[in-house]
Amino acid sequence: MKLTYSLDKLGTAGLLITALFSPCCFPLFAFAASALGLGSFELFGGWTMWVFQGMVLVSVAGMYMSYRSHRNIYLLLLSIVSGLLIFYGYHFNESNYWTYFLYAGMLGLLLATGLNWYRNKQQGACATCVDFNGKTVELQSTLICPDCGHQKTELMPTNACVFFYECEHCKTRLKPLAGDCCVFCSYGTVKCPPIQAGEGCC
Repeated sequence: MKLTYSLDKLGTAGLLITALFSPCCFPLFAFAASALGLGSFELFGGWTMWVFQGMVLVSVAGMYMSYRSHRNIYLLLLSIVSGLLIFYGYHFNESNYWTYFLYAGMLGLLLATGLNWYRNKQQGACATCVDFNGKTVELQSTLICPDCGHQKTELMPTNACVFFYECEHCKTRLKPLAGDCCVFCSYGTVKCPPIQAGEGCC
């Protein structure tokens, strides 16, 4: 599961390694490769550009997987546009500047992957967040009694719904409102884990 949501980083790292170790296909990296003593060494021989394009697809696929979890359309669009720039430069641009499209696409994918990693790390910093069916959900919710207004912060379970809850202040027994699956969905500041994950009621 962890690998599935790291495809964007895996693909971006792969295309950068391919470019760095194949300076004959990516002249911008020739100096760095020469400094490493590689000269005109080509990492995958005649398969270099095909491997490179495969890594681009892996990176975009990983960004789509991440989008399904976090719904950040801007990073997904950036990665798609970057991927299209690379394929346009390699397959459709016949000028002497076709490598510029490759470099622009690589920069875009690197930027999208970096921002996606930073965003995921920020969300993952939540002390009461867990992975629930492949998605990050918040377990802490504050229940607010509709009768007396008393508030109590509780941790929601991930394996069951809390159908009844007694207010510790006025002793009112709370139960879900019509259409809700648990007391947290009705009176909590955060919905229950299945609802956060976009699934049906638990």
